[in-house]
Amino acid sequence: MLGQRKPRTQREKYGEELRLRRVAAGLTQEELANQVVCSPTLISHFEAGRRLPKPDDARRIDRVLGTDGFFERWLEDLESKYADHFAAVAELEQQATLIQQFALSLVPGVLQTDDYARAAFRAHWPNHTAEALDEAVVIRTKRARILDGPLNPVVWTLLDESVLRRRVGGPQAMAEQLHKIADMAEAGRLRLHVLPYGVGAHPLLQSLLTLMSFEDSAPVAYAEAFRTGHLMDDPALVAASHSAYALALSDALSQQESLALVRAAAEEHTHGQQ
Repeated sequence: MLGQRKPRTQREKYGEELRLRRVAAGLTQEELANQVVCSPTLISHFEAGRRLPKPDDARRIDRVLGTDGFFERWLEDLESKYADHFAAVAELEQQATLIQQFALSLVPGVLQTDDYARAAFRAHWPNHTAEALDEAVVIRTKRARILDGPLNPVVWTLLDESVLRRRVGGPQAMAEQLHKIADMAEAGRLRLHVLPYGVGAHPLLQSLLTLMSFEDSAPVAYAEAFRTGHLMDDPALVAASHSAYALALSDALSQQESLALVRAAAEEHTHGQQ
């Protein structure tokens, strides 16, 4: 919809407040940077919401602007437990009214069971502790709280068949994961479709993709790769992402056919087939 603004994250609101307080104090970014003892570029990043100041930087900002600990206290609420490239996405997830997600090789994080998430983390952390794994699993599975409500957000989940076949966490963990997804679909909590191997190449073959829509803001798209992710709000890129999703969805199995395939895959894992 024309004229819609993109959704603002808490980081962006923090940065905007910093900009307003700086301007009210009659300081340029360079002047503030000199007194905070950092670069003007870093102040620019803070104000754009691209980065958060460290506690010491926030403390000095408060001292320079005379804001009595305001930015240091607010910072405590903004420190994310997610990777930098995903922090803003996790925040926007809470605001979305519609989430359309595509997974190429792993179950989307918001749908993962504890055992599945633990196995996924263990695979890419060669040196890990039980405590670190427990914390990571809790952080990931907490995201599922957005699905606790009966209506919002509306969730569409499009899975490449490889997600069903890749045994993550062993046969039992995999079966439980697939049954959970199927149960949610049958309960009406998400719309489920599978892109079978027989489709061959499809428009989303290169990347995980998540589309998020909001009640009073412009939609965004998020693509992720190894230890990096790209949050897109440029209208052309978002439109291209929606088009690719729609094209891929047009090749997918129906919901009933997808449910049958997911249930069958779960049974194959249970009985050690594959």
